[in-house]
Amino acid sequence: MKTLGQETRLRARSVRPAVLSEAAIADATDPHAADPNPRTTFRVLIVDLNNFTSFPTLAIGLLSAALRNRGHSVDMISPLSFGVPAVVRERRETLLDHVLRRVHLSDWAPVLGLRDRLRRLRRGRSARPHPSVLRTTVAALEHAGHRRPDVVLLSAYLQHHRIVRAIAGLAQARGIPVLLGGPMFNLTDVAQAWRDVPGLTAIVGAEADRDVPGIVETLCRGGDLLAHAGVVLPDGRRSVPAAPLRNLDDTPVPDFADFPWDRYPVRIVPVMTGRGCQWDKCLFCSDVISASGRTFRTRSVENVLSELREQARRHGTSNFLFLDLKLNSWPGMIRGIARGLERHVPGAQWVGTVHVDGRADNGLSRADLDAAVAGGMRRISFGLESGSQRLLDAMRKGSTVEGNSRFIRDAHAAGLSIRCTMFKGFPGETAEDMDRTAEFLAEHAPFLDRVRFNDFSLQTGTPIWRAMQEKSDGALSIVARHDREAHATYRQREVRSRAYRAAKGRALGVVYAINSRPLRNAARQFDGLM
Repeated sequence: MKTLGQETRLRARSVRPAVLSEAAIADATDPHAADPNPRTTFRVLIVDLNNFTSFPTLAIGLLSAALRNRGHSVDMISPLSFGVPAVVRERRETLLDHVLRRVHLSDWAPVLGLRDRLRRLRRGRSARPHPSVLRTTVAALEHAGHRRPDVVLLSAYLQHHRIVRAIAGLAQARGIPVLLGGPMFNLTDVAQAWRDVPGLTAIVGAEADRDVPGIVETLCRGGDLLAHAGVVLPDGRRSVPAAPLRNLDDTPVPDFADFPWDRYPVRIVPVMTGRGCQWDKCLFCSDVISASGRTFRTRSVENVLSELREQARRHGTSNFLFLDLKLNSWPGMIRGIARGLERHVPGAQWVGTVHVDGRADNGLSRADLDAAVAGGMRRISFGLESGSQRLLDAMRKGSTVEGNSRFIRDAHAAGLSIRCTMFKGFPGETAEDMDRTAEFLAEHAPFLDRVRFNDFSLQTGTPIWRAMQEKSDGALSIVARHDREAHATYRQREVRSRAYRAAKGRALGVVYAINSRPLRNAARQFDGLM
């Protein structure tokens, strides 16, 4: 429960731009700015490495709230605040986008080497540390007196290795410890590949929503970090694995006060109602093996609605993005939001991702979709993956071509903007499978607003990866393993036929036709977010 002082602070900072202004940095040299009780409170610098979104980073908000609720001081660096433009995930496409996708997804043997080099170049460019972030980090680390941080926290995705290495080195040179965490660091091979980054004090592979204050306190007081679950030290020692977080209603309301709200094109609050996925069987899925994706757990509808009301009050917005792997894992959640959100946040609009599975009640009937639209839902995303039932079964997707078709038509008729994700190259995919995918896309093109069509990504630790380790005569040949990014480079053992490439070309042509259209008017404020 917040004290009166905390509540006043939240109101005062509800829509304030990010911290580390010139005034704040100047105040760092004030000798009277010392903590009243330095033995029990610590100064924490959190560097947000996520510039792939134009809304606040949920993990950072949770860490900030947990630390401040314990009385610790938090400064936060957000890339957008210091000149780093947000990367738009999806937008209305041009012919150039179509051409680049054709190259990226090419299966024609003579160009595979060029394709792979272009992919590496693209990954390398996106992974470069931005100079503005590094300059701002240096300024924060060099605060004089008691404004100097006691510890740096980095919440990273696996593509952030170069900037993590740079920031950890900057902190090490100034004698400041660094804790690294993120959704995939609970995987042994991943943590092992990252633990030798110079300057890292420890890696935390756990849901630290409630535990991060204790971890910070143990570190700053010179205690044993291995007393906390999910910790890996640079020398390879590790504590017991962290169990999935339970009692999610006890997690703090995320604190987004430090994010640059004045720079977002639309004020959108990210929310997560639960962790994991009730299906949990798709062979290719890496989300369900991450620290937060293991096993399905949910908050109560009342707890979620209370958070939405509070965030709307703090930040002056009624737009919400649900980041759940599947918002309908428990059908009562998507129905509860649809029924109750308008009472808590008048005029609320929201988007989310669902799983169109084969349950008798999956919360996605036509009546459910109509109710969701009436309750403010504007856009819905789901994993279509393929138009071939044989391939969906091979993936253990738990969905049917017929069910996907019915959902798309029902969602469109209800008034929703529909986005789907797909990929080609799943082991065993044939020209006939791709032909059926092309036919499905062509038939449903009038109802779809965006299609994200990717290459199959072979993620280490997934069920399909484990199955491949048990047999050496599969459809894929491993070229290289990249534990630092938790994936492997592969080649299809069988050369793709002309029929397969022609069917893929038809499918990509439909994808471009869909993605080059504008979104439905009601969902345009959410374009590029999911």
